[in-house]
Amino acid sequence: MPSSGHSGIGLREGLGMLDQQKMDQIRHRCSEIEARMAMKEHVAEIAALSREYNRLMPIVDRINQLERIRSDIESVREMLGSPELREMAQEEIAVLAGRQSACEDALTDLLLADDPDNQRSVVLEIRAGTGGEEAALFSSDLYAMYERYCALRTWKFRPLDASETALGGFREVVVIVEGQGAYHRLKYESGVHRVQRVPETESGGRIHTSAATVAVLPQAEDVDVRIRPEDIRVETMRASGAGGQHVNTTDSAVRITHIPTGITVLSSEKSQHRNRAQAMTVLRSRLYRQKAEEAASERAADRKMQVGSGDRSERVRTYNFPQGRLTDHRINLTLYKLEQVLQGNLDEIIDALIADERMRALART
Repeated sequence: MPSSGHSGIGLREGLGMLDQQKMDQIRHRCSEIEARMAMKEHVAEIAALSREYNRLMPIVDRINQLERIRSDIESVREMLGSPELREMAQEEIAVLAGRQSACEDALTDLLLADDPDNQRSVVLEIRAGTGGEEAALFSSDLYAMYERYCALRTWKFRPLDASETALGGFREVVVIVEGQGAYHRLKYESGVHRVQRVPETESGGRIHTSAATVAVLPQAEDVDVRIRPEDIRVETMRASGAGGQHVNTTDSAVRITHIPTGITVLSSEKSQHRNRAQAMTVLRSRLYRQKAEEAASERAADRKMQVGSGDRSERVRTYNFPQGRLTDHRINLTLYKLEQVLQGNLDEIIDALIADERMRALART
């Protein structure tokens, strides 16, 4: 399991991230955003500007703290020339140097984690893969796991649409997760999740392997993706599938098709107006993710990171029920805590994935 901490020397040797020019650019951008938010002509951009400002402010606070410590060190250095004050000055410099190291490490971590989408809410999609009915039942288990995790985080978990099987599994389910930092933590769940267990439908006691895919999309807003009215087709219908405990059957389900890409979204809540709004949210998020992935592919197709890439074709995790074992293949992490994980206790895994991603980022710089 990767360490969740880093040595200060390793960070500063591995990164050229703390140069004065970069820090000045970040502070200048923060001041620029403050000015734009105060101007009435930028009202339409307030949401995006506010999100960027909230992302940058913790970094600016650390930069200011670091500069105060550096200034204090320079002031104390002036005392080294005095024989009476030299010993006291050396002790003070040692204390301040420790604070400087800790502050630089914290600032570097903030810069490494500076994904502009991190603070967004999430569109979470779970689909049954290979394995038939057992895969659908496993999709339902994943749904319950994420619902419990979001409850522990006090995030809102709103099912948008589901296609259920007769045994209560999910062929497909789409959920909106609302909460600050939801994407930062849930984005590592994207990929193929594999289960090994004796299915409820298996009379011979044989262990089967099935799979489900999880997609985590940062929730996009109007300012992120512009969708022309003529590019969508909106249909109203009765919701298909079993309905049941997760999504109410309704005559006002809305299906929106984005004609240029063929992307189709369905929302099946009781309110037709709300269904249209939520379907548009999911559509924008899928288009936003598609646009981001295309840009990333063009920039650096050969430098794709396994962790956090969002590639749903990659196997990310195996849930072995007979042994009570969970393995995350991206970081070779194995935990014999399967039941706790299924109850929503995902933080140990997610924290390890975040630490691994940061160490990979350090190695690339």
